[in-house]
Amino acid sequence: MTHTPDGSSAPPGPALPPPPTLPAVPPQPAPVPASAHAPAHAPGAHHPAPPPPQARRTAFAEGVDRLREAATTEPGRLRIIGAVLAALVLAFGAVTAWQTTDRTAAADDVLTSSQPLTSDAADIYRSLADANTAASSGFLAGGQETAASRDRYERGVRTAAAKLVGAAANSDPGSPSAATIARLNRLLPEYKGLVERARTYNRQGFPVGGAYLRYANEKMQEEMLPAAEDLYEKENQRLSADYADATPYPWAAIALGLLALAALAWAQRRTYLRTHRVLNHGLVTATAATTVALLWLTVGHGVARSGLEDSHDHGVRSLNVLHDARIASLKARGNENLTLVARGAETKKVGGETVDAYDHDFGRDMDALARGLARAERLADDDSGERPVASAVDNMTEWLKRHEAARERDENGDYQQALDMVIGAEGATGECFDNVDENLATAIEHEQGEFRRAAGDGRDALTGLPAGAAALAVVGAAGAVLGIGRRLSEYR
Repeated sequence: MTHTPDGSSAPPGPALPPPPTLPAVPPQPAPVPASAHAPAHAPGAHHPAPPPPQARRTAFAEGVDRLREAATTEPGRLRIIGAVLAALVLAFGAVTAWQTTDRTAAADDVLTSSQPLTSDAADIYRSLADANTAASSGFLAGGQETAASRDRYERGVRTAAAKLVGAAANSDPGSPSAATIARLNRLLPEYKGLVERARTYNRQGFPVGGAYLRYANEKMQEEMLPAAEDLYEKENQRLSADYADATPYPWAAIALGLLALAALAWAQRRTYLRTHRVLNHGLVTATAATTVALLWLTVGHGVARSGLEDSHDHGVRSLNVLHDARIASLKARGNENLTLVARGAETKKVGGETVDAYDHDFGRDMDALARGLARAERLADDDSGERPVASAVDNMTEWLKRHEAARERDENGDYQQALDMVIGAEGATGECFDNVDENLATAIEHEQGEFRRAAGDGRDALTGLPAGAAALAVVGAAGAVLGIGRRLSEYR
């Protein structure tokens, strides 16, 4: 059976070759709109906005970027670590030198400036009170004034004048202390003039001499001694301020030293974990130098603080109490003499009762003396300091007994006998007063030596610390840099 071939299939015969490949056409640019060819001034032309200008970067920002880039590599991290370690060690040394320099200067002021000036101010007060006491004693003797009494008065005036000159030279111009010293320098010649007039009239037998002496005593008690006491208090405040500057702990330097040691320990541990090397000579040197500086600072300041506190507790405090007790004894002696000079001319109301003004003040001063001696005994820390104070207490007790006997004689009308019991050669109250004053002077000299020894030890403990700490900090910083540099050389 014959089938007609399908018209969709190719007839049998030989295969035809493939059609030829056409050449590739390169891509053509997109057509440009007509508006793009329009001139710039043509209406309807559109212009693209220019790109915004980039903000100018600061040097700090660029530095941060560079630091961040450097921190991504081990050499960069090592450089940063070295810089931080050197900065910490140098900062520790600088702060240590600064704080210890201030404390050393304050400790030196305590020893050589403020405390001696405080003692000079106390001597001014004591010398003035002593001169006033000697003047009243000489007045009571009348024409028979002894050379010893006259010399004591002159010595008191000369000492006060000399101490005022020294205080003026060491005071700050325009300060309250300078004004007080100038006032005392003005009042001292006025007081001397009044005393000389009192002596002149007394030798001639004129009663007005007693009035001049009372006026001189009033000037001393109401103007000169309060001014001298004010000077003493100001110098005491200056001494306290120097102690406050010399004794505080240098916490900032100690904190920086501990921080530097912690950073050095971390850097060495990091080096060990990365290299398995136990020691890095440079970092070990930096750690040793920082440790020595920190120990020197801690121990040196601790010894200095201990010495200065000891000089205050067992020197300055005792000296202040002894100075006050000695001044009280001088004032008591002056009032005792003036009781006989005034002979009842000066009175005051006490509790509704009229009493002799000078005798009442004598009792008040003796109470102050008794309290001061009791405190001085408690503060004395050795036999050399306690012995003269105990002797002064015994003499004060005897003084009170003799004074009561003399007052009884005077009130019974036996003025001459009372006078002999006060300013006589033997068995008089003046003998007890002299013993009290001598014992207090001995105690003051002993406590002054205790102060100088303790304060000197405190100051010497800081000697060389500022310069030494700075030098050790430089060595430590150099060691840190060299130690990190040794690690950096392994990457070259």
